[in-house]
Amino acid sequence: MNIELVRDYCLNKAEVTEEFPFDKDTLVFKVLGKMFALVGLEKWEKGEKSINLKCDPEYSQELRAEYDSIYPGFHMNKKHWNTVGLNDSSITFKFLCHLIDHSYDRVVLAMPKKMRDKLK
Repeated sequence: MNIELVRDYCLNKAEVTEEFPFDKDTLVFKVLGKMFALVGLEKWEKGEKSINLKCDPEYSQELRAEYDSIYPGFHMNKKHWNTVGLNDSSITFKFLCHLIDHSYDRVVLAMPKKMRDKLK
């Protein structure tokens, strides 16, 4: 999996920015200032490719049961965030895009209507 593909996919979504709010290593993608994806760049460069994504709690449980490479979000609320390991061939780029879309949509759904209207 190529970090540039993941980055481009995230940045092509409406009103998305990339930031380093925590440190110089953790790349965070936000929609209208709200996080929906985080990537540890140092680990990625070492071959430990993963991304943290927001997820519906019930869907999180289903994903964790089905995929060994999806587990509770590292340094995140374990109920609402998953870490998706990308060294496993079962996580295709197409499936990762689906998970990114789901995360983005979850964050947008939690926004006030006035903010959501900015995305149209």
